[in-house]
Amino acid sequence: MHKLKTLVGACTVALVTLGTAATAQAATWRYAFEEAITDVQGVYATKFKEHIEANSDHNIQLFPYGTLGESADTMEQAQAGLLQFVDQSPGFTGSLIPEAQVFFIPYLLPETHEALDSFFRNSKAINEDFKEIYAQHGLELLKMFPEGEVVITTQEPFEKPADLNGVKIRVMTNPLLVESYKAFGATPTPLAWGEVYGGLQTNIIQGQENPLFWVESAKMYEVSDVITFTGHNNFTTAVMANKRFFDGLPEADQALIHEAMDVAFDHIMEYQKGLSERSLEKILEQKPEIEVVRLTEEQRAPFRAAAKEVEAKYIEMTGDSGKALLEQFKQDLEAATAE
Repeated sequence: MHKLKTLVGACTVALVTLGTAATAQAATWRYAFEEAITDVQGVYATKFKEHIEANSDHNIQLFPYGTLGESADTMEQAQAGLLQFVDQSPGFTGSLIPEAQVFFIPYLLPETHEALDSFFRNSKAINEDFKEIYAQHGLELLKMFPEGEVVITTQEPFEKPADLNGVKIRVMTNPLLVESYKAFGATPTPLAWGEVYGGLQTNIIQGQENPLFWVESAKMYEVSDVITFTGHNNFTTAVMANKRFFDGLPEADQALIHEAMDVAFDHIMEYQKGLSERSLEKILEQKPEIEVVRLTEEQRAPFRAAAKEVEAKYIEMTGDSGKALLEQFKQDLEAATAE
């Protein structure tokens, strides 16, 4: 009997060892993002998944918005290691990583697709400086990419900051975005995304900002009467990995992840060409009466002037580290727009 127990124990150890070895070779990685599977982040995640699974034995489980809670929930899960990957806008990580709010200084990012592509590919601030900052919070920053020009949807048209006086605009829970809309003359109202449609429907808020594809996908046009192009920003998002997980991977897996991120970046930049125009067409098909306003450069001037106030607030919030990052950011932007 003793020999039998020993044999069974040895077999159990052998099976566990084999199972561990198999896990090291083939793993299931969990990846959550803030949008639907058919939206920009979902398209990016799907391309990443395809490349990983085509070039390894690993599997990627994708979790679109809402399946694991709100943005704060998925970030906590990523930091705890329950998720291996998370895609989250700096808008939601602004409280956790104040320096990331640089993306919400109005009129800072370039407006052309080519300049944006060059900036996100080559920026030292993004690809080196930010990586160090995110690492301090247990996150491996893998890729940042733009998602599209931000528009503001409201119930009434506006042409100048004074027109937004008293208008409650929903913003992400981001301190600098709050300052931006204060500078624009509005009343910024931080809300979780799940509350926005109902808030617009019941007039708790009267406006919100997002890229056009999201206005169309989330049906924000149903509870808005005006879409205004102000040119003030391009929505940015960041894909991160749990740092303990990433650092513990074999070099071959780390290299594969970086390769898949590059492939997904190329794909999403191509995918976005004409996306805003296609989204606007769909909105107008569903709601022909919605008013579309494009502010002229003259009308944008006071909003651009307000951006200087927001930039000063950013430096005040982030101190010397934020100031140095902003200076590098501007150098990178200058190089991208020069190209």
